[in-house]
Amino acid sequence: MNVADRSPADTPEPAQGAGSPGAPSPVRVRLDISYDGTDFLGWARQPGLRTVQGVLEESLSKVLREPLQLTVAGRTDAGVHAEGQVAHFDTSADIDADKLLHRMARFLPKDVRITGISQVSTDFDARFSAIRRHYVYRLTTAPYGASPLSARSVVPCRPVDLEAMRAASRTLLGLHDFAAFCRRREGATTIRELQRFDWVRAGEQLCAYVSADAFCWSMVRSLVGAVLAVGEGRRTPGWVAGLLEERQRSSSVTVAPAHGLSLIAVDYPEEGELAARNAQTREMRSVPVSAGGCCGGAE
Repeated sequence: MNVADRSPADTPEPAQGAGSPGAPSPVRVRLDISYDGTDFLGWARQPGLRTVQGVLEESLSKVLREPLQLTVAGRTDAGVHAEGQVAHFDTSADIDADKLLHRMARFLPKDVRITGISQVSTDFDARFSAIRRHYVYRLTTAPYGASPLSARSVVPCRPVDLEAMRAASRTLLGLHDFAAFCRRREGATTIRELQRFDWVRAGEQLCAYVSADAFCWSMVRSLVGAVLAVGEGRRTPGWVAGLLEERQRSSSVTVAPAHGLSLIAVDYPEEGELAARNAQTREMRSVPVSAGGCCGGAE
């Protein structure tokens, strides 16, 4: 699952927290995280499997000597990377951010790093406070494929019509029901506001930049896969736009490989706006009729 891609309205992960009666009030700690997802089976903790959440929670719990649970901005799928992932936990431990950062650098395996640690307001929620998530999908049109140093994060592709891909991407911008691009989860909405979907070429490297308030399961890789079909001449921009009319996952959309995708940033409001954002994110959304029904144009 590209939970890069899961609904913000889903049931939240439990925030770690409580100490024993009479213990100091827990403090909330934000983590900024980077990882190579190649050898992880995704973010979310799974018994007996190596996941990013599992490795981080085990390491932090040992260092801080209390059981901890992380709440994350976006639960990435197996093989998906992160350069700007954000998570939080509550702890009764006395946190020295600089010392903990250096200690975790020695404690964690080489394919996951905590790049920043800070104490934050208890209104901060890594998942529900987020305004938007930013992803990049990296490809190469080099005839020899991806270079050995980038093969774990860059996907080879054929030469493509970049302008046709840009035209197709523009048709998807705005508030829509992206059911055709998402793996269905019971009770989860597939309505999202796609705020950016553009393509940048630098020589033989081609990057798709995708930003939205949130993403549902496998949405980013499905968007990329659909637009690549246009670039390769197999589909038209009109076909991509027509997918917004579908109300279930489309079997005609090829999901792009996981290893080309990376979560690069998560945006949050100012501290005084966190509580309001949390409440707003939890609301079930619908596409306004004024926007052209469930499949209206970009706003």
